[in-house]
Amino acid sequence: MAEGTIKRLTDKGFGFISTGGDKDIFFHSSDLEDVRYDELQEGQRVSFNEGMGPKGPRAENVKLV
Repeated sequence: MAEGTIKRLTDKGFGFISTGGDKDIFFHSSDLEDVRYDELQEGQRVSFNEGMGPKGPRAENVKLV
């Protein structure tokens, strides 16, 4: 599993994870495991599997580290 930091959360139920590279990876609240979207905060460390969504790379199975 890859790891990163939550960079941005939106009011629409999705956010972006910074992996330390040039691009951030998208995640949706439906991709969370063992945590609710409203419990997340920017700056938290998470682990995830990288998958592919309709618009490009997407984080799946997102968990707090």
